[in-house]
Amino acid sequence: MSGETTIRPQLRTYDLTMIVAGLVIGMGIFRVPTEVAQKAGTPSVFFLAWITGAVVSLFGALTFAEIGSRFPVAGGFYKIFSHCYHPAFAFMVNWIIVISNAASTAGVAIMGAEYIAPVLLPGMRHETAIPLVTVSSTLFLYIVNLIGIRVSARMLNVLMAVKICLLIMLILAVFLVQGPGATAPVPVPVRSGKDALRAFFLCFIPVFFTYGGYQHTMNFGNDVPNARRTVPRAIFLGIGLVMVLYLGVNVAYVQILGFGGVAHSTTIASDIAGLLFGTIGYKMVSIIMFLSVMAYVNVSIMVNPRIYYAMAEDGVLPPLFKKINTHTQVQEFAVSVFCAIILVTLFTMASFQTILEHVMFFDSISLIAAAAAIFILRHRARHLAVMPDVFKMPGYPVLPAIFMLVYIAVNVSVFYANPNAAYAGFALFVAGFPLYHIIRYGLKSRKVSG
Repeated sequence: MSGETTIRPQLRTYDLTMIVAGLVIGMGIFRVPTEVAQKAGTPSVFFLAWITGAVVSLFGALTFAEIGSRFPVAGGFYKIFSHCYHPAFAFMVNWIIVISNAASTAGVAIMGAEYIAPVLLPGMRHETAIPLVTVSSTLFLYIVNLIGIRVSARMLNVLMAVKICLLIMLILAVFLVQGPGATAPVPVPVRSGKDALRAFFLCFIPVFFTYGGYQHTMNFGNDVPNARRTVPRAIFLGIGLVMVLYLGVNVAYVQILGFGGVAHSTTIASDIAGLLFGTIGYKMVSIIMFLSVMAYVNVSIMVNPRIYYAMAEDGVLPPLFKKINTHTQVQEFAVSVFCAIILVTLFTMASFQTILEHVMFFDSISLIAAAAAIFILRHRARHLAVMPDVFKMPGYPVLPAIFMLVYIAVNVSVFYANPNAAYAGFALFVAGFPLYHIIRYGLKSRKVSG
């Protein structure tokens, strides 16, 4: 039942909206505010960075909503590079993304296991409990995704509801807990002038890491009916929900723990839960955090095989990667390969952590190039009659230009903070060019000999 290569739409607008939110809301919002506070040095720079991230992400959401509306295909984030630039460039971008996404998914799964393992397996050694829980939860979600994309979407909806409830609880804690507030003494260096501006740009790295992910909604262009309308609507609704939750929860963090408390806390959610519920709060938040992590892992397993699908359609991966089970609409082989990479990286996390750090430099380049596609698509369509159901973003061309300029600043910030990451990211990108031609040659030779 897995010989079909055509995806049939089975997702609703609500499902895709939850996928957008699930792609963005990972573990970052529960950890990254600490790093942002340390880099910012003052509450004003801290909040300005988060507000800037929200506004720029909205610009990006509108940009990718129009791109997805004009080019609604499976694996859209890969296809847009191939369509607007060249298949080799598309491969160079996406071969790194596929590896880094699997590695980051493994890392997030480990974070979730660190929360739940002491609760589920209190007597077991940490070194044994963490891998056991991580592998078990990954295999469970692998099975869920094999059952069918509708089942996986329902699982995601439940897990996202849990995660959103946790964020709302943290926001409402402002009214339940008397914390030191934003006026508390700040035990971090206070910056001004050039130092404040530099701190503001350095905040871009963790802030935009936390806001990223919504662009991969383009990979579901064939999974929803009337994609030209559904994809933009889901991206806009999803990123709007994320913006409200992120800004609200950061206000809550500072109001309850104080700015200095945020800057020095590595378990913000647990600290607030402890103030709310005492010792029982630790176990409750541990369970909720684990379920929140599983939402991210689940959506990652849903999204990334669609990139394989697009690459196989372009002839840069074997056709087996785009075969769809006619009943479940699942790419069984592609899902299995992606989960296998996750499991492999679970046992080589030290090396992959370094790779991920270096790839951050390149991620901003891929977003800049992807956003630039809107100018190419509009230019190519200028001589056509009005296209029905195409979403046109407001503020064109200013808003996509601002989005790209800010991500150039992110790129510069990464280079400033860690030049080696920039060099390594560029090296990985260039290595994709010969790899693309090697794979293409191998597939062509196999086709001729067959």
